[in-house]
Amino acid sequence: MAIHHRARKRFGQNFLSDPGIIQRIIQSINPKSGQRLIEIGPGLGALTCPILKLVGEMDVIELDRDIVPKLQLNCGLDAVHNNKLRIHNVDVLKFNFSDLNYAEPLRIIGNLPYNISTPIIFHLVEYSDIIQDMYFMLQKEVVQRLAAKPDSSNYSRLSVMTQYYFQVNALFLVPPESFQPMPKVESAIVRLIPHKEKPVKIDNEKAFASLVSQAFSQRRKTLRNVLKDICSAQQLESIGIDPACRAQSLTLQQFSDIYNLTTQ
Repeated sequence: MAIHHRARKRFGQNFLSDPGIIQRIIQSINPKSGQRLIEIGPGLGALTCPILKLVGEMDVIELDRDIVPKLQLNCGLDAVHNNKLRIHNVDVLKFNFSDLNYAEPLRIIGNLPYNISTPIIFHLVEYSDIIQDMYFMLQKEVVQRLAAKPDSSNYSRLSVMTQYYFQVNALFLVPPESFQPMPKVESAIVRLIPHKEKPVKIDNEKAFASLVSQAFSQRRKTLRNVLKDICSAQQLESIGIDPACRAQSLTLQQFSDIYNLTTQ
């Protein structure tokens, strides 16, 4: 019998409870024996327990220390005692994934707290070279922004920077009734695969991120106005970009072109 736990707002807890959705997520991940699965925010183990049976052993990162013994009971104490389920009771934003020191690439999954989902994704950028892929449940609107294309209302700084680091695939929606307690928003599953080679050439990623942030800082303003302290209208025209257009019309390649223009 599964052990229950009162969800805590400060941890952004909503526990997945729909068996059909759980199975669909697992099918999307397609975990195999011997793979290194790392779960962020396992909660009561709705995904952890069935995936653990498929892969044999896994690591999970759980901040709520009070939920840890319940997770252990739900997944089986034998797995804990035999070091098959390794629980790291730490803040994921402070966790060094390199310390796991596995020879195989990491497959990272999780139902991420909505309030810190973006910081978690960008924390994981630091470990792109040891990550195979990532599957996350996020607020639907966040997934829409991650996967958005130019000239769409959801296209933003988050879209550009995420797509610089990852191949982004929005998979499917998860309705509120799939959770206990029910959140007030819809969720969605997204797959992120680190690029083996970045799609554009950038020599200073922090400076590039600053440029993209500046471009989106006033969405209604044209590039001529919003980037006037960085480059001139004539410079934009010299690389084939209309200075009268707005940031949400630019592709990742065009942002790269502006960045490389301003650093020559």
